[in-house]
Amino acid sequence: MKETQRPQQQITTAAASPFLSPIEEPQDPIMKQAYDTTLQQFGKILTPVKVFNARMPPEFWQLAAKIGELAEKLTLPKETAFLVQQHVSNMNICSFCIDIGRAVTIKASMNQAKFDALEEYRTSPLFTDAERAVLDYVTELTRNKAVNPETFARMAKYYSEREICEIVWLVASEHLYNMTNIGLNIHSDMLCDISKRKK
Repeated sequence: MKETQRPQQQITTAAASPFLSPIEEPQDPIMKQAYDTTLQQFGKILTPVKVFNARMPPEFWQLAAKIGELAEKLTLPKETAFLVQQHVSNMNICSFCIDIGRAVTIKASMNQAKFDALEEYRTSPLFTDAERAVLDYVTELTRNKAVNPETFARMAKYYSEREICEIVWLVASEHLYNMTNIGLNIHSDMLCDISKRKK
């Protein structure tokens, strides 16, 4: 007797579903506000908010909001900061973070060709020597969890000590988001499509 097999579409759908079911109606008033905030900002309630934050004390959502506020205090050019975050997410294969990052760059009218060419940053004429240096650093830190002194020295030619600390913080904070989403099997929310429709 042949073993009954599930249709491939059902398997794919199940694989793409978060490990925990999204909570559609939070009870905590702070989380209700969080749902409204992401709906207004992105055009939908974000899956990590419904899967992760809704199950955690509200302080965890407030931490995420605070990280967003801290990003506004960075002295790095915004495009450089987003290149760093996007590169980390690409390397960690966090499809939610890749999608939301690109959605924000679309909304901010950043150079999409540069973000499309991110995997070819070493050879693409769209990138400056400073950007190549920082992306080499980010690559080693993300992949190896260690950095060659020569790589650091090359980056340090272009960035101040404060900016270097900002780059490290961007890599670390992006890992927090990446691992949260990967660990709960949270995938893209198709936010890029929403951003493109709003342009």
